[in-house]
Amino acid sequence: MRAALAASTAVIAAACSSSNKGGGGQAQPAAPVASVKLEPGNGAENVNPTAAVSATVSNGRIDQLALTNANGKQVTGAFDAARSKFTVNEPLGYGATYTWSGTAIGTDNKPVAIDGKFTTISPKSTAPATINIGDGQEVGIAAPIMLQFKGHVENKAAVEKALVVTATPVTEGSWAWLQDENGGSRVHWRPREYWQPGTTVHVGAKLYGLDMGGGLFGDSDLTSDFRIGRAQIVKAAAPTHRVQVVRDGQTVFDFACSYGEGNQDRNVTRSGIHVVTEKYEDFMMSNPPFYTNVRERWAVRISNNGEFIHANPESLSAQGNTNVTNGCINLSPSDAQAYFPTALYGDPVEVTGTRIQLSAADGDIYDWTIDWETWKGLSALQGEPKNQISATPLPPQPVGGR
Repeated sequence: MRAALAASTAVIAAACSSSNKGGGGQAQPAAPVASVKLEPGNGAENVNPTAAVSATVSNGRIDQLALTNANGKQVTGAFDAARSKFTVNEPLGYGATYTWSGTAIGTDNKPVAIDGKFTTISPKSTAPATINIGDGQEVGIAAPIMLQFKGHVENKAAVEKALVVTATPVTEGSWAWLQDENGGSRVHWRPREYWQPGTTVHVGAKLYGLDMGGGLFGDSDLTSDFRIGRAQIVKAAAPTHRVQVVRDGQTVFDFACSYGEGNQDRNVTRSGIHVVTEKYEDFMMSNPPFYTNVRERWAVRISNNGEFIHANPESLSAQGNTNVTNGCINLSPSDAQAYFPTALYGDPVEVTGTRIQLSAADGDIYDWTIDWETWKGLSALQGEPKNQISATPLPPQPVGGR
């Protein structure tokens, strides 16, 4: 009997052992069903700081989540309605490492860790840019929009694609890349014809994170919202020794004046459409060897070569009959004072009747001296890029300040 019982026990033990091998014991826990996708992927490098950044959970929802920089500061973002996706809604920094941390809960109620990191690009250099017209400013009908970069832009087409001008009413215009100045590239936008008075304008420049070529990246975005004021044009026909101020089609001033003497190139008032850029009640002018630090009143700058419309009592006897100045348009003190408050940044000053044309040699705003088809050809998006005016400008020759 004992032998039989022992044999029976051995069979049962063997049967139990066989059952375990067949999977009849305790089941292994199922893997969590939630899955996490990070964009950019974990370990990504040289990520553009404006690239789309998100964390998406399939078969579940995000319970808690943070994206932080190396200093522990959280990046802002937003969840979708189902909390299945978190999207970053602010630009990131250059040359920074960002780390994900958080938890997702699957439809099986099991947690899944959200973790990972990526690094943004470290540019060789960044280029700040400035815009000439500020928010809320009212400008004249010849005002160009000017972006000046602190660095040379190689990838002009990419930059131009990031620029937008929205005008109400719709206004035909074009960007044009002019020769580098002030340490970097510059691009101007001007309408085909003078702006319509009352036009509202929005300028947007999405430059941050933009690869400008040669290792140069955009430093920050720019915007400006401004308005075109009344239509005021200064008509300046040098042979007449007079100047008219025409506002909204009506002549409001007709002044005796004196233009450049013209005995030397530097004393020729340039012909062409000038643009008012700044004005001073008092201004110290110098034009060696003729004079240095002479105080002038009611000075309105119309070109960066030293041309102003301003008061000059010393030329009073010549005003209205003889051109004797070093290139400026001289008025009597009372006439200059009357004109001064009406002058607005961007007003056109149309000079005619002299032997030298306004050009690139005369400073920053010579936009209206370029015919429309040539101007459009200076856009990087109009066929083959043309970054300079085809004609070689004369060497800079300062025009007087009186």
